[in-house]
Amino acid sequence: MTAALAGTGAGVRQGRDGGARRRRGPSAYLVLVLLFALAGVMLIPFAVVVLNALKTPEEYSANGPLALPEGVSLEGVTAFWERTDFGQVLFNSALISGSVAVLAVLLSVLNAYALGIGRVRGRMWVLVVLLLANTLPQEALVYPLYHLAKQAGLYDTRLAVVIVFTVIQSAFGTYLLASVLSAFPRPLLEAARIDGASRWQVLRHVVVPVIRPTMAVLLVFFFVWTWNEFLIPLVFLVSNDNQTVSVALGVLQGQRLMDATMSSAASLLGLLPTVLFFLVFQRTLSRGLTAGAVK
Repeated sequence: MTAALAGTGAGVRQGRDGGARRRRGPSAYLVLVLLFALAGVMLIPFAVVVLNALKTPEEYSANGPLALPEGVSLEGVTAFWERTDFGQVLFNSALISGSVAVLAVLLSVLNAYALGIGRVRGRMWVLVVLLLANTLPQEALVYPLYHLAKQAGLYDTRLAVVIVFTVIQSAFGTYLLASVLSAFPRPLLEAARIDGASRWQVLRHVVVPVIRPTMAVLLVFFFVWTWNEFLIPLVFLVSNDNQTVSVALGVLQGQRLMDATMSSAASLLGLLPTVLFFLVFQRTLSRGLTAGAVK
């Protein structure tokens, strides 16, 4: 027995909790180094944007985009902020993205509850239609949605964009959550019904706590995806007071009103909110992605 334990001790060591843990070999450290190197390569464009955002136009012209700034200059940031009223633009993007994320998750949960657990008639065809809807390019949707918004009196309003993206994002969320709920443990549902729980109580107290990590993942994804949308907000939001960050960037670049340093500052200001949002919800996102991996 002792010999057997000694023979296996080369690859396994005792953990703090008394369990056996496998030692990392050289290949594991090599993979770790490669991942760090890949992360560094992916951060190079972000670093270039930060460097150029802190330069003056004269310094950029003299030293080029890859040179380190001689000092910290916020001239490009200030000029872009004042020219676009970036505070209002930032509020518009946060309001639209946050509203879409919350509403799309709620609509996805309700739809998926009916399709995945309610087993409505034609469930498979509904899921097929939702899957096909996710493959449609936005260019094919712009004119019909524009016409509907005009007819409903919602054109050039943030509400129109919220409604459009709530429906678009919930199509994907419904398909994903319906697949999850189709494998939901039936004994839990039957036990709740035996206790006299209604359908709404089953959804609220049984289903939602189980799928909450997946809902958190969808919330983060919907927020980031909506924040980065450009075409539909560009068509629907024509007034400056309703524009989003991506639209404000595109309009100024199209009018050739920005130099290289202001473009870098604008890109940095547009990117920072999503990065901060992702960092805040990083733990929630990682828990949601791994929730179903371990029983």
